[in-house]
Amino acid sequence: MKTSLNKTLAKAAVALLIAGTPVLVKAQLVTVGEKLQNMRAADKSGINVFEAPKEESTFDGLRFNIGAGFTQGYQSLSHENDRPGGIPLYHMSPGFNNASANLTYDAVLANGIRLNLTTYLSSRHHNETWVKAGYLQFDKLPFKGQFWDDLMKFTTIKVGHMEVNYGDAHFRRSDGGSTIYNPFVENYIMDAFATEIGAEIYLHGSNGFFGMVGATGGTIRGTIDSTNSQTSAAPAGVSKMPSILGKLGFDKQIDENLRVRLAASIYHNNAVAATGNTLFGGDRTGSNYFMVLEPAYTSAAAPVISNGAVVPGTVNTTASYSTNAFSGRFNPGFTRKITTAQINAFIKYSGLEIFGTYELAKGRSYTETTKRDANQFAIDGVYRFGPNENLFVGARYNAVNADLATQQDEVKIDRTAFAAGWFLTKNIMVKGEYVTQKYKDFDTTDIRHGGKFDGFVMQAVIGF
Repeated sequence: MKTSLNKTLAKAAVALLIAGTPVLVKAQLVTVGEKLQNMRAADKSGINVFEAPKEESTFDGLRFNIGAGFTQGYQSLSHENDRPGGIPLYHMSPGFNNASANLTYDAVLANGIRLNLTTYLSSRHHNETWVKAGYLQFDKLPFKGQFWDDLMKFTTIKVGHMEVNYGDAHFRRSDGGSTIYNPFVENYIMDAFATEIGAEIYLHGSNGFFGMVGATGGTIRGTIDSTNSQTSAAPAGVSKMPSILGKLGFDKQIDENLRVRLAASIYHNNAVAATGNTLFGGDRTGSNYFMVLEPAYTSAAAPVISNGAVVPGTVNTTASYSTNAFSGRFNPGFTRKITTAQINAFIKYSGLEIFGTYELAKGRSYTETTKRDANQFAIDGVYRFGPNENLFVGARYNAVNADLATQQDEVKIDRTAFAAGWFLTKNIMVKGEYVTQKYKDFDTTDIRHGGKFDGFVMQAVIGF
């Protein structure tokens, strides 16, 4: 009775979505929250799944799935700095954060061919609805011949506007309302994440080995613009170039209790174009630590004289959740000539998980002439226990050392976080985290000089 009702409601929802369009879509089976073939599940069973699995598939007509992720947080964080004078820090008190929500559509269009569309319904950075990504995944090709069948037994092809597969950490991060994969509240300090238009080809080798090579347009959105601006010529040597990325790794269940994964990734873009790369600033949802180390307002600009007339300066503008969306994170500003590599190790023995990351990045901004460095280290341990490992506790240490364009001395940021969580069902989770983050060696003119924040954040999460 309940299953029948769910299917009826799901079909009615799809009918409403496509009503009024000139194209009619006939789905043999519509499901809500069901994992389709060659797809990572959006519930608890998707935890510690990295690339989408390569599975045997069949096709009995179009299958269409609706999924979602919802996260509601409560925050009690305090912050401080040692900067002499200047704009004060944002005034905070304990309270609920704005909720985030994602909506996903997945459809099996043919045998081994899946379509994904992911939409941010509500997020901190963009309160309006935004399409995150849409891509086709081919685990089989619609060509006749034994050659194609043999080739696709170990090959997967992804084409579209999608989350680039650089590193393994992005598989464990929070992404808008989808936070069920992350045992902690927030992502890394230096958060490598971007959606770009391109293609990735995966090779699934024997005995646990795998590889990937990809190429994208190198920017968060497509553009046909010249490298020259619309009002003036760009400097000599400015050009648009694609991003090249690759990954090699080993992932194997050694025995009933032990799984080992080791992966190395690289991402490179040599462009100097005015349209910048956003690998470390491509998140359109925002941080899960609201307003920490953010200013209370933007400074007022002094009046200026223009054509003999006095033009008033701008008034103070209060900082906001959307304009100050990435609190607690560090973006090195590598928007041009970026090369970065990430090495990840994952070990799971029974209920114990260890996940580590070491990252080396080099790049510069549009106005700089020399490259700078930024390095990141992170390690976390999570222990899952209880029936079906529905309870967990964890600890994470994350540190970044980086050169800034605005000062000579290298800066350091480190974070320690302790977390615990409970899966009430495979789709419903509550988790909490106590965090301390410190900023070192920032200039006295920087609001992060002697900065620190600490406290706890709790989240209720739904994923299906």
